[in-house]
Amino acid sequence: MNKVVDTAADALAAVADGQTIALGGFGLCGTPAALLEALLDSGATDLHLITNNCGPDTSAVTELLRARRVSHITASYIGDNTVFLSQYLRGSLSVDLVPQGTLAEKLRAGGAGIPAFYTPTGVGTAVAEGGIPLRYGTAGVVAEYSTARRVERVGGRECLLEHSLTADLALIRAEVADTQGNLRFRASARNFNPLCAMAARVAVVEVVRVVDAGTIGADDVHLPGVFVSRVLPVGARMHKPIERLRVAHPRVAEEGKRAS
Repeated sequence: MNKVVDTAADALAAVADGQTIALGGFGLCGTPAALLEALLDSGATDLHLITNNCGPDTSAVTELLRARRVSHITASYIGDNTVFLSQYLRGSLSVDLVPQGTLAEKLRAGGAGIPAFYTPTGVGTAVAEGGIPLRYGTAGVVAEYSTARRVERVGGRECLLEHSLTADLALIRAEVADTQGNLRFRASARNFNPLCAMAARVAVVEVVRVVDAGTIGADDVHLPGVFVSRVLPVGARMHKPIERLRVAHPRVAEEGKRAS
């Protein structure tokens, strides 16, 4: 079955208001920038995003926030994103903050059909005991707090119960795909991308290059095509701004060259 589509609009034919969308990538690394632009153009709103983080203020995810298309985010941290932080503190966005490793496992478990699991991560903190602000009111007062988690002793260690995550749609990025959706990722882009695809009912991938089915060796497939619904070729085109620009003084840069 050929899963390659011609346009981003075709790739996102299944998007709708109110959906839960899992986004691959880490900050600006391995993020599906072209698909995020298409999601913005789709007009879909009231979205719940699952993402490790939203990246800097210049990221494609931030454009969705600025357009007020997102009502809920599940992420591991807010980082330096001032738009994310402002909307959270002003009550227009509810946020579930999840430890990074736990977030990855919640997605993996969701993709494996495991509804919940126990982990020692978070025991003795507000993650287990509750009290993390989920949503603020317009006056800056907390309107909703996280609740306490169930804690059990497993193998001699206290562990808390975490529920898995699933999504209506996953947007991911890979380096190479074949026409049947088998994927290879490049370097650290192989972070949350496979997990998001596995946890979603429909997974759409933007790729640099598409090859014929059977071209990618079986041992080189990072994610089987059974988890992928549509493949969008985007070539080398990718909007990837510099996250933190650091420019050395010309004299320092010249001295560095001579030293090397």
